[in-house]
Amino acid sequence: MLISLLRERAPEETRVGLVPDAVAKLAAAGHRVLLESGAGARSDFGDAEYLQAGAEIATDGPERADLAVSVRPPAGETVARLRRGAATMSFLPAAQSLDLVRQLAGGGIASFALELVPRISRAQSMDALSSQALVAGYRCAIVAADLLPRMFPLNMTAAGTLQPAQVLVLGAGVAGLQAIATCRRLGAVVQAYDVRTAAAEEIRSVGGKPVELKLETLDGAGGYAREMTAERARRQQELLMPYVAAADALITTAAVPGRQAPQLVTAQAVRQMKAGAIVVDLAAESGGNVEGSVPGEIVRIGQARVWGGRNVPGQLPGPASRLLAQNIVNLIGLITDAEAGFHADFADEIVAGTCVTYGGQVRHEATRALLQGPLDAERPAG
Repeated sequence: MLISLLRERAPEETRVGLVPDAVAKLAAAGHRVLLESGAGARSDFGDAEYLQAGAEIATDGPERADLAVSVRPPAGETVARLRRGAATMSFLPAAQSLDLVRQLAGGGIASFALELVPRISRAQSMDALSSQALVAGYRCAIVAADLLPRMFPLNMTAAGTLQPAQVLVLGAGVAGLQAIATCRRLGAVVQAYDVRTAAAEEIRSVGGKPVELKLETLDGAGGYAREMTAERARRQQELLMPYVAAADALITTAAVPGRQAPQLVTAQAVRQMKAGAIVVDLAAESGGNVEGSVPGEIVRIGQARVWGGRNVPGQLPGPASRLLAQNIVNLIGLITDAEAGFHADFADEIVAGTCVTYGGQVRHEATRALLQGPLDAERPAG
């Protein structure tokens, strides 16, 4: 295939869809990569590195490409440059991008959304949400340690003893577990809570102590938690309040792709935290786990400072891009054939689950429902 690596247009996006090492792997597999000059600059990958890996600089990559790769969904003007039958691969929050989905379907463009990769064992190497959550969880721990006006570890000296910081982590998915592990490595005492049954053992496995609230667990499909009732949410907030009040640092990581983040901590609970306490809300962009958090800002609630996450993986663009690029390379391998090139086999649950548009139709059921039916249903595939 001829693959076009797009330069990210969003000012806050520092990651890149393919790093030079990934380009070399694609070249070894027989693909050609057309580089939009400067695509990797924000992640500290220069054009020379891409050229050495086998890429070619081109200004007409989208017009020529079989597949356009990016981190964020391509802009409408870029989609307009793609030929019918071409494909895109990126994160694609379809429910928030309905006009773009219409354009992709209407133009006969196949689109694959990285956040829709199913959470099954065979798809782990393509799971971009998990790889980016790992980076985000680490970053949250570092932010908390940086902002907290005290040291994380226990220190016993001739001048006296410094007690370890008390950290509470809410949400023990990939990001939460990485936050727990990183805080433990820095010397903090870490407690953590998650609504899933398996979470307690996972928390212990990385050095944390599970918080037990005596509430029903909420195990859902694909490793995610299912939504809770308003009454259970209220009761959970009440039961968590003493743990929040006792924490020097609170890190919240509970989020489900495509849905509003659950509010786990009220502003009232934050006001009970001690002077100098730090709150890090990874889910601020999707509504926030903490009432009052603002994406990309630090706000004061009571005596605590609340850091709202915004594109947190992008704050470590190099490692985030490396992991993401490998996810993309693995997914490209699944939708290509050694002889036929681009080949979407919809009998494969990963391909079918990840595809949003194909052949003039919206294939993703939830997005199709939002659009009230398929677009251009009778249009033949490109």
